[in-house]
Amino acid sequence: MERIKSVRMVDVSSKSEVLRIARARGCIELRKETIDLIKQGRVEKGDVFTVSSVVAMNAVKSLPSILPFCHPLRIDHVDVEFYIESSRVCVEVEVRTRERTGAEMEALYGVMTALLNVWDMVKKYEKDETGNYPYTRITDVVVLRKVKILEKPPADTS
Repeated sequence: MERIKSVRMVDVSSKSEVLRIARARGCIELRKETIDLIKQGRVEKGDVFTVSSVVAMNAVKSLPSILPFCHPLRIDHVDVEFYIESSRVCVEVEVRTRERTGAEMEALYGVMTALLNVWDMVKKYEKDETGNYPYTRITDVVVLRKVKILEKPPADTS
């Protein structure tokens, strides 16, 4: 009998745990009027940056339930930063973990969910007269940095 394996999770059991840091970034293009509402804290659904930060942090911790081939990680730290750049809002998410496998997917997922949440919170201001979003775009989603930091062995004190 021939065994056929169509999918599999990568086995990382032979890898050592190391400090892993990943930082991702993405942006959402919005109408100037919408950006003004965000800056003034006048978005009906609430503080866009606070809510989207919490959404990103929660997403980072829950990624394996959405992408089943991503290993569950013990997340040590998540940093979420927003920037307004003329006609768009950008977010960077940094994830830190001491694990056998990387944190870049978690950082990307944090970015994407934060941006989707921004869209959800401001969609009433972005719609045109037909109910479409001709100006709204999620763009430039990238991993900015991924590093592994090997722990130094303890100093010889003899």
